[in-house]
Amino acid sequence: MTNGELRLTRAPKGTFVAHSLVLDPDDVARAVRRMAHEVIEHNHGAADIAVVGLERGGVPVADAIGAAIAEIDGSEVPIGSLDVAFYRDDIGTHTVLPEVTRVPFPVTDRDVVLVDDVLFTGRTVRAALDAITDFGRPRSIQLAVMVDRGHRELPIRPDYVGKNLPTRRGELVRVSDAGVEIGHLEP
Repeated sequence: MTNGELRLTRAPKGTFVAHSLVLDPDDVARAVRRMAHEVIEHNHGAADIAVVGLERGGVPVADAIGAAIAEIDGSEVPIGSLDVAFYRDDIGTHTVLPEVTRVPFPVTDRDVVLVDDVLFTGRTVRAALDAITDFGRPRSIQLAVMVDRGHRELPIRPDYVGKNLPTRRGELVRVSDAGVEIGHLEP
């Protein structure tokens, strides 16, 4: 995973200060492996699975889950990335990452596992549902997240969760190589 990308509903203004380590790197690795097993079990194997990480924080988690699925099942698992900035209902409040969407495989008739680091309001996932269908008509779209922190504003629920982590609305969650941390921004 990459080093500490914040996933917020608004652009961060300040420095992230962690006050709690919730999952250490070993815990994150165990959660990734467990979610990979759950994906394989739910889909009766990995033959028709594709994994797509949501930019930015979901991409390293997707890479880890895809690698674990391939290792466990022995199948080649296509992995892509998706920038949903143009599909968001709050367009303009998130940085657009040029040319980071990479879905170099057909999604039609596949079981696509969308992956994000933190599920909060559900708005990023709603945008991802719109974005992925521009590439075709998947058999199913499933959602895997490292952290589900609650506070949903839309009726979206993950299929695979690394850690349910109830938080206060003003707290921030960071997923990185160092693990999962809760903190806040300091100006």
